[in-house]
Amino acid sequence: MRYFKKIVGESCYLSPINSKDAPRYTEWLNDLNLSRFLTLSQQVISLEKEEEILKQMVDRGEKMFAIVDLFSEKLIGNCSLFNIDHIHQTAELGIFIGNRTHWNRGFGCEATKLLIDYGFNILNLHNIMLSVFDFNKRAIKSYLNAGFKEIGRRREAIFIGGEKHDFVYMDILASEYESVYINKIVNQDNDKKN
Repeated sequence: MRYFKKIVGESCYLSPINSKDAPRYTEWLNDLNLSRFLTLSQQVISLEKEEEILKQMVDRGEKMFAIVDLFSEKLIGNCSLFNIDHIHQTAELGIFIGNRTHWNRGFGCEATKLLIDYGFNILNLHNIMLSVFDFNKRAIKSYLNAGFKEIGRRREAIFIGGEKHDFVYMDILASEYESVYINKIVNQDNDKKN
């Protein structure tokens, strides 16, 4: 597949979604080891359904990106900003790393930072929110490292694996985030002009 470096980090970059990746996403989203952390674990997603979902997200104007390993050029997951409200400057964030060889290596945290940097500095958002299951400790740690703060819980709202779990809600404000990626690009351009 061909990817395009929209926002580049130290180990990964965000690229526009390539619709030809639908088979890979379908494989990942039907893997219970991954989907149990997502709100769609109870769904069976066909290739046709995933193609339709990708198209609908693009048509709704959601900012959806492939997460690509900077060095191997392999697709490792995706992330998006959705429910974007330009009047109130808010959005929700979703992310998953589907390629399990890239779990626990910092790719999720870096991709999250790239996405919120884009949201605050390109889309001019003020507040980005997400929700995560309380048992997804790895994701919660990653979100905290990216600067998110817990803002509340919906208690025992999820029943999975014979147990009830909380939805954890987290958010971050533009004033709480210091740009690492976008400002670096702007400063490079300013240095060249001087």
